[in-house]
Amino acid sequence: MGTKILAVDDSAISLKLLTSTLTQAGYEAIPATNGTEALKLADEAHPDMVILDVMMPDMDGYEVCRRLRRNRNTARLPIMMLTAQDSLEEKVKGFDAGADDYMIKPFQPPELQARIAVLLRRAAPQMQAPVAEPVEGKSIAVFSLRGGVGVSTFAANLAVGLTQLWGSPAVLVDLALTAGHAALMFNLSPRTTWADLAQSAIEDIDAEFLNQVLLSHSSGTRVLAAPRRAEQGELLTVDKIAQVLSVLRHNYQYVVIDLPHDFHDTTLAGLDHADEILLMLAPELASVVNTSTTLELFETLEYPKDKVRLALNYSIEKPGLARNAIEEALRRPMNVIMPFASEAMTTAINQGKPPVFDKPSDQIGALFEDLAFFSSQDEQRNARPKNPTQAWNRVATRLQQRKKK
Repeated sequence: MGTKILAVDDSAISLKLLTSTLTQAGYEAIPATNGTEALKLADEAHPDMVILDVMMPDMDGYEVCRRLRRNRNTARLPIMMLTAQDSLEEKVKGFDAGADDYMIKPFQPPELQARIAVLLRRAAPQMQAPVAEPVEGKSIAVFSLRGGVGVSTFAANLAVGLTQLWGSPAVLVDLALTAGHAALMFNLSPRTTWADLAQSAIEDIDAEFLNQVLLSHSSGTRVLAAPRRAEQGELLTVDKIAQVLSVLRHNYQYVVIDLPHDFHDTTLAGLDHADEILLMLAPELASVVNTSTTLELFETLEYPKDKVRLALNYSIEKPGLARNAIEEALRRPMNVIMPFASEAMTTAINQGKPPVFDKPSDQIGALFEDLAFFSSQDEQRNARPKNPTQAWNRVATRLQQRKKK
């Protein structure tokens, strides 16, 4: 049976043009002229995707999208908004309602077909690549008690770097449950999130179930996104979070946890679960003080000293505190140094293109790639893989060049 796409538009001419374009591309087009009809057909015809006009009488496209997301049977459908409304505010409303993509009329058929293909590919169920050896996965938490030091940026790039390095999907878990934006770092619409797990019994959370909730990025990285609404995160218990992290760890080589800037129970669950903690700080006094406080708490929690690595991110343009002064104050060396690159980082975030994926050979991309290598499990890091990836070859070349200096 061919791929079915539900096309919704109250304009007969626009609907005819859209369905003709879909048919010519080999899809089975299911037309609907209003929101009520669209919701009925989405339930009965079981389409593989929905393309929605925004400006419709009685029920606009945003409301249709929200209702599709609330319906368990249609919550995971890829949804594209197709409209003449091209303002940034309208686009944000569309993504907030749960749309995966937003395209402006009049459209060019080749571009529409290309975007449809991308959305369908993302939505297709993807089982994780088999682990090369039956080894226990590694969990890495990225954390800072102070915001604005690059926690989410590091977490996203580390997850992608690990995926590309070893040719096996890593998982990025967004545990900033009330304000997480990990999905946006990849330009992914959070069609499925932690909220889909909130109502499930712990015993029902297994690898198969999680695989349906994880979002897929074109790098191969999987993402467990934060809920779209803050109140949805409040329904998650520590036991449920621990179960999710445990299942992921037993099914993926690497799990990277993006943590909020607090010590709530859910955050501590992520820290406890991690084999390694990448503790972020910036070269300014408040960040150093918070880092010192964090290290003291980690000592109270009896975390092994080698579980924690310090990452100094020059996120501010001013010189800031000297590295040796920070190391002296904390009585610990910096394990990772990221130079100032505000413009590159901001562009990457706004475009949803992690530097390690978009420009792996540039300075920032290469630094994240190296970070992924040195965050890898010992048995992988110390042996040449049978089939080295391009990322592994780049890292190996840089390491050889450094040895010659």
